[in-house]
Amino acid sequence: MPSLTLPPVEPYAPAPLPTEELDYADLAVIDLSKAATAEGRAELAPLARDAMRTKGFLYVINHGYSPAQTKRMFDIANVPFEHVSDDEKKVYAGNIKATGTYLGYKLRKYWHIDNGVRDQIEHYNIDPDVNRKSHPEALRPLLPEIEAWIKHCHLNVIHPLLRLLAIGLEMPEDTLVNMSRYEVPGESFLRFMKYYPRNEHDEAKTKNVWLKGHTDLNCLTVLWSQPVAALQILSPNGRWQFVKHMENGLVINLGDVLEFISGGFYKATIHRVVQPPPSQRGYTRLGVFYFAMLDNDVMLEPMEEESPVIQREGVKLDGRIERGKAPTMDMYRRTRISAYGQTEVKKGENGVDTEVLSGVLVKHYN
Repeated sequence: MPSLTLPPVEPYAPAPLPTEELDYADLAVIDLSKAATAEGRAELAPLARDAMRTKGFLYVINHGYSPAQTKRMFDIANVPFEHVSDDEKKVYAGNIKATGTYLGYKLRKYWHIDNGVRDQIEHYNIDPDVNRKSHPEALRPLLPEIEAWIKHCHLNVIHPLLRLLAIGLEMPEDTLVNMSRYEVPGESFLRFMKYYPRNEHDEAKTKNVWLKGHTDLNCLTVLWSQPVAALQILSPNGRWQFVKHMENGLVINLGDVLEFISGGFYKATIHRVVQPPPSQRGYTRLGVFYFAMLDNDVMLEPMEEESPVIQREGVKLDGRIERGKAPTMDMYRRTRISAYGQTEVKKGENGVDTEVLSGVLVKHYN
């Protein structure tokens, strides 16, 4: 019989919780264990619908991974940053601008943040087909665990949430699931991500913003909650508010493509990353993410014929997509990824910069 012993991984020590009183966003909590029954889905669907209509973010609990499994994933997530040499990282760096995909490393200083300051963010991205590309030596023994984690995320977190959101649009509950199939080769991906502290000069030039306000391009994003207080959302009241850490919880946010196909009924909420509060300065911020896409050939057009809700509410996309000129998921993904942090944007009023990519108006919030 094969060994049940897991490969050894050096434990990752997360930062302590912040000691400051921070302005936290009030987000809905979805108990995903209830989504296993029709009765539970009927109970959860209005909660998910209202959360994604207003704030575009929610928490998920009881998602199927124990605290010990979650800790193991953070231990693994630290490997590509602390146990791979800089020379080997360069070998596995992705050709992001040319390919429109993030697979492999995005090394530090690839993105321009503001006033000549480049980012201090490093991430490593993995396709659900973990053998699609080769990986650094230190990660290879861990690929079976990574693959199992990705599959769990897609089938046991993303799909139940898509069912709830389809119910909220009064569509058959598998409508959105059938547009984001795990068994079809696509471009969903896992990301291990690490933010490194910056010097005071760079903090001043960027007004303490580590990653500008933006909306995600994809369908749904899963963020494994971690203790460094740096993620903020732009709440409906116009305030930037922190997302509070929830032990062994998931932070879920809705991306552009669900806003597009719901005709603006669901909202891709603006979020950013800022310098942590003083009690957490000097710590790195390690993140574990899963970015779920729709199938490559899905047209990003409002599903008016399928959804009585969109018919009643009307399409409210604020001119972001011109009627009849919507891109496919594949086209929009490639263009957004290639352009991000690499192109000149049109400076706008109130710190909102814009650019048009694949016929879609994209906004960046300073």
